Amino acid sequence: MYTEFFHLREPPFSIAPNPRFLYPSAKHREAFAHLLYGIKEEGGGFVALTGEVGTGKTTLCRCLIEQLPENVDVALVLNPRLDAVELLATVCDELRIPYPSHAVSLKLLVDALNAYLLEAHAQGRRTVLVIDEAQNLSYEVLEQIRLLTNLETSQSKLLQIILLGQPELTRLLGQKRLRQLAQRITARYHLTPLTRTETCDYIRHRLAVSGALHPLFTRRAMRAAHRLSGGIPRLINMICDRALLGAYALGKPRVDVGIVRKAAREVFTTGWTGSIGRRVAIASVVAGVLLIAAFWWDRYQDPPATTPATTPPSRAVPAAPEPAKRPHPEAKPPAAAKQAPETLVDWLAGAGTSPNPAFGRLLALWGKPQGVPEGIDPCEFAQRHGLLCQSEDSGWNGLRLLNLAAVLELVPVDGARRYVTLIRVGPEGWTLDADGRTRTVPQADLLPWWNGRFTLLWRPPVAGVSLVKPGQASPAVPWIRQRLGLKPKRAAVDRFDEALQHQVMEFQHRAGLTVDGQVGPRTFIVLSGQGNRSDLPRLQ
Repeated sequence: MYTEFFHLREPPFSIAPNPRFLYPSAKHREAFAHLLYGIKEEGGGFVALTGEVGTGKTTLCRCLIEQLPENVDVALVLNPRLDAVELLATVCDELRIPYPSHAVSLKLLVDALNAYLLEAHAQGRRTVLVIDEAQNLSYEVLEQIRLLTNLETSQSKLLQIILLGQPELTRLLGQKRLRQLAQRITARYHLTPLTRTETCDYIRHRLAVSGALHPLFTRRAMRAAHRLSGGIPRLINMICDRALLGAYALGKPRVDVGIVRKAAREVFTTGWTGSIGRRVAIASVVAGVLLIAAFWWDRYQDPPATTPATTPPSRAVPAAPEPAKRPHPEAKPPAAAKQAPETLVDWLAGAGTSPNPAFGRLLALWGKPQGVPEGIDPCEFAQRHGLLCQSEDSGWNGLRLLNLAAVLELVPVDGARRYVTLIRVGPEGWTLDADGRTRTVPQADLLPWWNGRFTLLWRPPVAGVSLVKPGQASPAVPWIRQRLGLKPKRAAVDRFDEALQHQVMEFQHRAGLTVDGQVGPRTFIVLSGQGNRSDLPRLQ
């Protein structure tokens, strides 16, 4: 109902396991790597992927199936509440193995499956059995599945088995009577809920895939969605889908925190009493209170030696200047007071309220004339020097991915919007510049004053081209093919065809970018390796 109102191609928060919408968080990329390793492992055996309800196990598996090589055959079992004979019959049906339906027996099915696997192995093909909701398998069925891994040649197993399940699967496999099966598991991974930052990125990712042209959720709304869902992707989808419907009904162009809270109340019915939402919300609130308490406890436990007033008298006497060494001792007391360590809050309060000085420092890092005159848009000024702006509110994850110096938008304690230049990130912390004053601070100390928004500069590989969409003809297409390692085409060399689109999407997935199949600023930056070049202002 709301897709036309928000100019979306399709609903972004469907709970169907659509691989196109898979958000490649660090957890999901690692889980994907475990699954891929298990399939490529010649020794065969089991791969176990567990996770709480709604964390994305099935979607991850569907994505894996779509990207398997052509020589891999897959049997997918979605309903494991079967006995041993029914399960083997389902596997044979999935692999299109013929068997007489009037006289089905365990031996007949195993023999048919073994003959098929031997023939597939002789043809250089591999066979994978994927069982979803595996925590519902009975002991007898698990034993029969284990025996299937005995189908082998002298060099390798003929069948690779992937078990997907809830945390109960781990406890099930931990039983002593299933120790033989547990010993054959070559790769394990447990998917955990998304963090707050990942939840915000997850919401942006799904909106981008569905065609959103601008942010549809405020930052506070996304944080509320994380808090109320506990970071469970399925619950995030349900809340956000209902929130978009609510915004549509109210005629609002963006979802605010109030709409998200109301949507959560509708999703978790009966006032959340005894519901998942109540438990998630309580756990999130308790965790938040503990984190805030720890943060302020740590701040109040810092050594109280930041001002002259807290310096013990016994240590103040040796610090007094000697007239013989300094000709103007009467000027020392005020100078000493000014040189006392400056708190981070005071330092941030001294940052400029105009972004132009910070952009001037950023341009200097690129070797361009420093100084952006007031009254001139800094991005237009940078464009005169062959550089383009990329503004985001993706927080540290976005900065780390693009790996370029940036101007950060801060909101210190006095409420005024401030701007600083992030020069580099190292083990000692973040090095910032504010009106020529440089300071290195721990990342955790800065995050409370940063709203996650930043702007960086980048240089397009082809002048004037910052976006190339599938179906377009562009002078940047040959460059894109060259960076992806593709051979140049003889005909329509400048055409962004469907094959190139698939290659771009695979690259975006591997790099952790939004998988939309078009080459925009983020993909250009990562594809060109600008964030890894030593001659450009890298963060790390």
